[in-house]
Amino acid sequence: MDIKMLDLHYKAFPIYAWYTRPEIIKGVVVLVHGFGEHSSRYLDDVVPRLLEENLVVYGYDNIGHGKSGGKRGHCPNYSALLELLDNIIAKTILLNPNKPIFLYGHSMGGNLVLNHALRIKSDLAGIVATSPYLKLAFQPPKWKMTLGKAMLQIFPSLTMSSGLNPQHISRIGQEVEKYIEDSLVHDKVSPMYSFPIMEAGEWAINNAHKLNTPTLLLHGTGDKIIDYRGTQRLHKNSSKTELHLIEDGYHELHKDVGSKGTMDLIALWLRNRINDFYGQI
Repeated sequence: MDIKMLDLHYKAFPIYAWYTRPEIIKGVVVLVHGFGEHSSRYLDDVVPRLLEENLVVYGYDNIGHGKSGGKRGHCPNYSALLELLDNIIAKTILLNPNKPIFLYGHSMGGNLVLNHALRIKSDLAGIVATSPYLKLAFQPPKWKMTLGKAMLQIFPSLTMSSGLNPQHISRIGQEVEKYIEDSLVHDKVSPMYSFPIMEAGEWAINNAHKLNTPTLLLHGTGDKIIDYRGTQRLHKNSSKTELHLIEDGYHELHKDVGSKGTMDLIALWLRNRINDFYGQI
């Protein structure tokens, strides 16, 4: 796999971004990672499967994540996250004219790709959202929520532990260990990151009837980090979504038991959307 770097900035933030191309290009995927992690975690599992479908894959580390700039776990505001994603999409369109563009977002990334489709007019061929961060599956301590809401007004960059339990990302112990040992993974979150994302998740559920882009939703019923019932609610409100619930699946379905079947399902859906795209030209 040949990884090439993209020279990219968002305002004052240097953004770590990359892409990799198959020999034959049928389309493009913009990959958006989850909270506290980074895009390189997808190079061993998700990216190779997408390359097999002749898709160019673009990945980037969000503000405050991975190798990108910004205080760990903090961002200027939610709009900045959508604007950065929109800038990436624009770049992929410029570099890959007349190719179908797909968004693939996991967890927080799923929140962002869904909200982008709902709020920003883009000619996308499809969206894949795995375990999208629409509703938490656990209730943060009341004191933390109260403090966070107060800090949102007076000290929005204050970071605290996200409370995420690494044991809940996968049922495969080796994947949990890799996550824990990854020096680029963090559990810091500021009020400016957490509360707007929670609000955007609820907003996406309530406005899902406005979605005009074919969307594949996947969520594990055993997810103890993000509630699969939020994804169900969004699906019920939209005529453009296809939902697959993975029985007992944990949060990172691409690194969980049965991941090959999950990736095959995603690949088949993308292949069908690619065929739709070229059939309409």
